[in-house]
Amino acid sequence: MMRCGGYGVTRATAAAFLLACVGAFSASAQQLDNSSAVARIDAAVKARLDGISGYTDTEHYAVYRNGDETNPVAEMTVKTTYRKDTGKNYAILSESGSETIRKLVLGTILDNEKTINQPGVREGAWITSANYEMTLKPGETQRLNGRDCLALTLSPRRKAPYLLEGTLWVDANDGSIVQIQGKASKSSSVLTGPTQMVRQYSKVSGFSQAAHARAESDSFLFGRTVVTIDYQNYQVDLSPRQ
Repeated sequence: MMRCGGYGVTRATAAAFLLACVGAFSASAQQLDNSSAVARIDAAVKARLDGISGYTDTEHYAVYRNGDETNPVAEMTVKTTYRKDTGKNYAILSESGSETIRKLVLGTILDNEKTINQPGVREGAWITSANYEMTLKPGETQRLNGRDCLALTLSPRRKAPYLLEGTLWVDANDGSIVQIQGKASKSSSVLTGPTQMVRQYSKVSGFSQAAHARAESDSFLFGRTVVTIDYQNYQVDLSPRQ
């Protein structure tokens, strides 16, 4: 038996105490790592918002139904114009397939994107700690899209169709977004279930921009529906340096 501060301590007790201290230290270190990762993500999002005053790109939308992801029932190509002070606008370059699907599915997606990207609204959709609780997943960095990434669990701080519950992958070096995957925390309509979505990002002019997205939903009107979006031909206007 060892003596400590006038109290008897067995070796087993001392060992248990040591393990508890190590566990507490590990939990503290994990918390610090998690805090640092989240702070880096917030900083990367802020840098993108401050660094880009606007951009244009070409977006191709394809809609698939009934398990067939080879032959789209509707397609649309649009030119997107984004301006920090006004939000997003779209110009249709080409479209084909079902007019009903184009109007009710693709038209709704574009209208929702315009609404979400309005100043005063878009802040609620940012992938930041203000909108999400983020927790680092255990393990080493993961290789994704040619980049070393950290994976974090995403839990929205409120329920909304544009806030996802799932996983976020960010660049291990700078915290920029590489991929997000999950389901909407709230259905956009009483006639549909929550949308399952994955969106991949690539670096454009030094900032993360969407490269490809896939969304899957099940609705009363259309059944199982998959929408894919490919983003190309970015022209980015950088903000003047202060």
